[in-house]
Amino acid sequence: MLREVRAGGLTAVLDGVDLRYVRTGDVELVRRIYVAVRDRNWNTIPGVVSDVELEARDDSFEARFSVRHTSHDTDFSWAGSIVGGADGRIVFAMDGRAERDMLYNRVGFCVLQPWRECAGRPFRGTTPDGPVDGVLPDLVGPQRFENGVYVPLFPSVSRLEIDYAEGPTAVFEFDGDLFETEDQRNWTDASFKTYCTPLALGFPHELKQGQELTQAVTVYANGSAEASSAPPRLTVGAPTGARVPPVGLGVAAAEPSAAELELLRELAPAHLRCDVHVGEASWRGVLGHALELCGATGAALELALFMREDDDLAPLRDALAGVDVARVLVVPEGAQTVTPEETTPPELVRAARDGLALDGVPVAGGTDMYFCEVNRTKPQADAMDGVFWSLNAQVHAFDDISVLETPEAQGEQVRAARAFAPGKALFVGPVTLKRRYNVNATVADAEPDPPDPRQTGPIAAAWTAASAKHLTEQGASAVTYFETTGIRGVADGAPFPLHRVLADVSALRGGEVLACATTRPLELAGLAVRRDGATTLLAANLTPAAQRVELHGLGDDRTIDLAPYEVARIDEGAT
Repeated sequence: MLREVRAGGLTAVLDGVDLRYVRTGDVELVRRIYVAVRDRNWNTIPGVVSDVELEARDDSFEARFSVRHTSHDTDFSWAGSIVGGADGRIVFAMDGRAERDMLYNRVGFCVLQPWRECAGRPFRGTTPDGPVDGVLPDLVGPQRFENGVYVPLFPSVSRLEIDYAEGPTAVFEFDGDLFETEDQRNWTDASFKTYCTPLALGFPHELKQGQELTQAVTVYANGSAEASSAPPRLTVGAPTGARVPPVGLGVAAAEPSAAELELLRELAPAHLRCDVHVGEASWRGVLGHALELCGATGAALELALFMREDDDLAPLRDALAGVDVARVLVVPEGAQTVTPEETTPPELVRAARDGLALDGVPVAGGTDMYFCEVNRTKPQADAMDGVFWSLNAQVHAFDDISVLETPEAQGEQVRAARAFAPGKALFVGPVTLKRRYNVNATVADAEPDPPDPRQTGPIAAAWTAASAKHLTEQGASAVTYFETTGIRGVADGAPFPLHRVLADVSALRGGEVLACATTRPLELAGLAVRRDGATTLLAANLTPAAQRVELHGLGDDRTIDLAPYEVARIDEGAT
């Protein structure tokens, strides 16, 4: 349940025991403040909340509660308080205790600053060695890894000030630990994150049963901003220079039913991705299944080739004779994050190109992991026909609000990749709602992630529409979503709502992408495309509340009503 509260001239939203959207006027100072408990594999352990008390007044509030985080090897409890004063200061405090001996990578506060307001803006901090200042990155800032440790954007601080684009300065004061900052756009979180416990101290850390841990974060603004009353609005503008890219799907292991196969034909994917590990004996069966599905749907093959430089590719080359191959994505077999081969070395691309001899087919390098890896160890793009990476909505957070914030950062990844691989094709995928595997595991996970039940519902459709908007507007060359069928796909017997969204985007392939601005970027997204003399707008409501939305730039201005998480298609005749 969301509850709006006030602290002097600041407004904020209580989301359970998290603090979201601290604003002065229309300027968002804080996206979210929360306590994270992350185990030795960087898995986030959810908390069970109890004993909640809230007193909200016209200009101040006070919330108190208890939380306990448990898993097979983690047990941590804490008492929390969030106090917002009439003086415009908000203090979030935590008094925690380990209920068993436990290893962890992070326990404590994370403060998320909104990317749009912060990117390219000046900051000042207080470190144990004195003051530090600089400018936050405009393009996605790499998470560097040097001498065996992760390196933050600037040294660890006890106080941080950021001059926001619209005038006010956000001030953060930290007690109980030092805090450092990373650019979360690397993982599609639409924020910078200032988190506790410097990574240079190493991990995992240990807490003994009964050991206590206390922290506090204070936030306020120097300066203020005005609040506007602009209604929810989408405005279609001029061409962006981008075109709607080919959209494809990953191949699910199971055979589709006759009804599911017909749904795939209706969606008309441009390509189907098949992961081939040439060092494994099973690759022939995997590829054969994918080629049958390509033939049945009319899709080309996107080959994700996991290989080593000395692999014999002749059998695979023979198997691909006469096959319509859209592209080859070359992945170093066994690649691990923060290693030299977290992205494809150029010699591996050359080996794949020579070994497969697929004339005219793009051969790309990149990573099967996240943009974080490709942004840190940038591929030698001159030796490649393109760069690729995967993404998902739940690297750090899993709630509906956080998931629906991520599409903006997807576009930011493409914008950054265009800068370090100019003129090269950019292939994004698989794009999934949930992670496919734990990229950052340091020991074997106890069990794989279960499927996300939201895949079958309207939230996934709204997220997919917003994802397509931002990836398309920023110029992605091709995008691969989800899987063909099953709980991680677009249909399971019957179509999921996201099936229609992807069918609409697929039908717009090659169309001219128009700018589509919104007055409510966290609540509303629109993809506008001109094709064959007509304009199509996909308008997505990113909230659980109905919205009345003004449409501008489609000829006659008009108003439409969008149900919760609805994606509406509006077609305008020749212009």
